[in-house]
Amino acid sequence: MTKPRSFCAPLLLFLVWRAGELAEACSCSPKHPQQAFCSSDVVLRAKVVGRQVIVTGNDLYGSPIKRIQYDVKQMKMFKGPDREIDAIFTGPTSAVCGVNLDINDKKEYLITGKLESDGTMHMTLCDFIQPWESLTLAQRKGMDSRYEMGCQCRITYCASVPCAISDPAECLWTDWLMENSVQGPQGRHYTCIKRNDDSCAWYRGAAAPKKEFLDIEDP
Repeated sequence: MTKPRSFCAPLLLFLVWRAGELAEACSCSPKHPQQAFCSSDVVLRAKVVGRQVIVTGNDLYGSPIKRIQYDVKQMKMFKGPDREIDAIFTGPTSAVCGVNLDINDKKEYLITGKLESDGTMHMTLCDFIQPWESLTLAQRKGMDSRYEMGCQCRITYCASVPCAISDPAECLWTDWLMENSVQGPQGRHYTCIKRNDDSCAWYRGAAAPKKEFLDIEDP
């Protein structure tokens, strides 16, 4: 009697392959624009004027290590070194968190990123990168000055109930819970700012916050 063929080996190989594929996927934790500003070395507004693939060396197997270099025209520096950034580097594919930007002389981006040891700027999909025209007035004000006022505060992400703050210096971020999106009202219109009693609260206002203000204050 002929024994049925075993599918264990092909299935195992498939699972190993899928595991390797998934391991290469880029995964990022949700980040409020204020958190992105405060944790970044560089925050700037820029146009992308060029793109090229560069080789920075070889890996252990002799394969070339590639990066994408975006040549940019800096429009404004919100946070960063006291010099102009003319190039930003990223990974070659989205699987390794590489960023894909349009080369368009009319399109401007808000880009956050890190400074590497050699002084070059690097960005990933986990950084806050948005077309400038898509930013709200509050986000633009935040990048210009307001987010910096709350860098000593902590924004606590809430994805499911129950969730609560454990310290007065925290603001509870509930956009995902309420709107099923990290681009909800708090992300688009609010800043977590420290008050004069060292507690922190959400602020929404056109003018700079008063020394004392209520949670979620409107202009």
